[in-house]
Amino acid sequence: MIRPEILAPCGSAEALTAAVRSGADAVYFGAGDFNARRNADNFDGEAFSRAAEICRLHGVRFHITLNTLAADSQLAALQQTVQRTCREAADALILQDLGALRLVRQMCPDMEKHASTQMSVGTRAGLSLLRSRGLTRAVLPRELSASEIEALCKDKPLELEMFVHGALCMCVSGQCLLSAMLGSRSGNRGLCAQPCRLSFAAEGGTGHDLSLKDLSLLENAQTLAALQIDSFKIEGRMKRPEYVAAAVTACKSALDGTYTAQQKAELGALFSRSGFTDGYFQNTLGKEMFGTRQKENVTAATNALFKKYAALYEKERTVFPVDFTLQAKVGEVPTLKAACGKYRAVAVGECLCETAKSVPLTEEKACVQLQKCGGTVFYAQDIHCRFSDNVSLPLSALNALRRTALSELEAQICAAEPKRTANVPLDFSAHTAGIPKRYLRFRSVSQIPDGVTADRIFLPLGTPRAVLESYQAGVYLPRGLFGTEEKIAEQLRNSGAAYALCDTLDAVAIAKNAGVEIIGGAFLNIFNTLALEELAEIGAAEATLSEELTVSQIAALGGSLPRGVCVYGRTPLMLTRNCPVKNGKSCKECGRQSGLTDRKGIFFPVLCENGFSEIFNSRPTYLGDRLSEIRNVDFHLYDFTTESKTECAAVLRAYAAGEAPVGEYTRGLFYRGVE
Repeated sequence: MIRPEILAPCGSAEALTAAVRSGADAVYFGAGDFNARRNADNFDGEAFSRAAEICRLHGVRFHITLNTLAADSQLAALQQTVQRTCREAADALILQDLGALRLVRQMCPDMEKHASTQMSVGTRAGLSLLRSRGLTRAVLPRELSASEIEALCKDKPLELEMFVHGALCMCVSGQCLLSAMLGSRSGNRGLCAQPCRLSFAAEGGTGHDLSLKDLSLLENAQTLAALQIDSFKIEGRMKRPEYVAAAVTACKSALDGTYTAQQKAELGALFSRSGFTDGYFQNTLGKEMFGTRQKENVTAATNALFKKYAALYEKERTVFPVDFTLQAKVGEVPTLKAACGKYRAVAVGECLCETAKSVPLTEEKACVQLQKCGGTVFYAQDIHCRFSDNVSLPLSALNALRRTALSELEAQICAAEPKRTANVPLDFSAHTAGIPKRYLRFRSVSQIPDGVTADRIFLPLGTPRAVLESYQAGVYLPRGLFGTEEKIAEQLRNSGAAYALCDTLDAVAIAKNAGVEIIGGAFLNIFNTLALEELAEIGAAEATLSEELTVSQIAALGGSLPRGVCVYGRTPLMLTRNCPVKNGKSCKECGRQSGLTDRKGIFFPVLCENGFSEIFNSRPTYLGDRLSEIRNVDFHLYDFTTESKTECAAVLRAYAAGEAPVGEYTRGLFYRGVE
């Protein structure tokens, strides 16, 4: 069994020191604004160079997080960040944005590329698609069960990484718009405000029914290692260095089979939300998985506990063995050769060796001094001495030789050959489109108005073939597909649908394998021109743009792939595998009529499909009177969720007439955008 890599979070220089000295095999950190923890200290300029040197000096791989969406106006800056990352010879880039993936692949084909969990890929078809796009590793969703992980590990198409400890979001990563819609702080752009940790209450629930306990799979570490998970990832780039040291140490213990109840308790004291859960892994969903950060959680970590784990990284950790060869002959300058793997250094003394007047240098004395490598990452292994008889060499001179030789080895190890890069042209001509087509999505056939006309209609997968044919309709694939890939693929093949709306790369891969025309959905997070080009190359016929783009950003996008925007509907804010409504009532009691109420008394509907729940905005986005302001799009998508047949018909009439909105509504993010 190959031991998994332990991958530690580093949001500051102190956390980096804690990680490398505590024994992490690899670390991950941000190197600018294009990472999912923009509020962490991160590493820019000289801090990046120093961090890279520290990692190499400790034999630790470093992965750079470029796992956010970039607008066209930011692609030049993103290209500079990639160039800097290649100059520092980073070991891997962690990516979410399809456009960023395309840019990195074109700029630096040799760079190892990892799919962030923000890509939301959790099926074999999706993993195979990632491999075909040049990715070598994927971070699996946190929502998978043990049996689902095992299935993905069999003949895996690329390396697999998993979060084994840390915060657990309610929403599937990369599928959340809650923070963006409520306050323009986008999780997809690295500035999530975590509104889910506030009060969102289901009837009879916990009162905080969007807040889960922290994840910990450390007690299942050996099981995951046996499944051949390649990397154990620890969440926590916003957390203290003591937490990083404790989590890395606990991870090592868990793999060795020595993880204790005391370690678990200390981890919980350092940071947790009402303790830990492994509910997804064990497939035991429900109220027990929910928790919040309580006062007792905040005060649990004592100064003594912080000091205990700070002590783990106070002193330098020895990593590299060094073989020394000391030559000291009367009348010659002394030399010390140091060999460390492929690295070689020679230190030459400043003064000639003399004949000893009283006590000559002995091999025993020389070995004692050369073994004093404290404060460095080196330790003396083999020591060879070549002395002339009765030679004298001051111990201070011998110490200077050792320091010089080790310093040269350090410099060689810290230096790295930059990865070659090429510039990618980023001058895009804005896309031009004719009169936008009308696309309609209905969550139920019963919503379809009499005599409705549209260029495309999307109905639920599983709609009878005769109904699809009568409307010349396609289907939409569920956003949540984990564990149901084969069932969904078979349903799609048997549906007779000619086209499918696909909101995730998992869905895209399934539709592609089925030979069905692919219409990319909004939750593919298409945010820039390069992402449109990448999606076209994957095989999509059209794309729905991200709901986080503004009208001006939409109009400026280039590329030839036909694209559209959702102009009406309740924006899906979250996709979760743990229904919050079930904290208070059964599915039968719910009857698809329930939801959550926030601290202001605002109601957010919840609808379930294929084992997942979607939480929708409290009011629909309405643009019937402002459609002319959305330029350079090829279609308008109307997404009907909770509306009745009569209400759907009324909306379509209002849009056709360009009427102003009536009742509660929002303009979405079309004008205010996201940070």
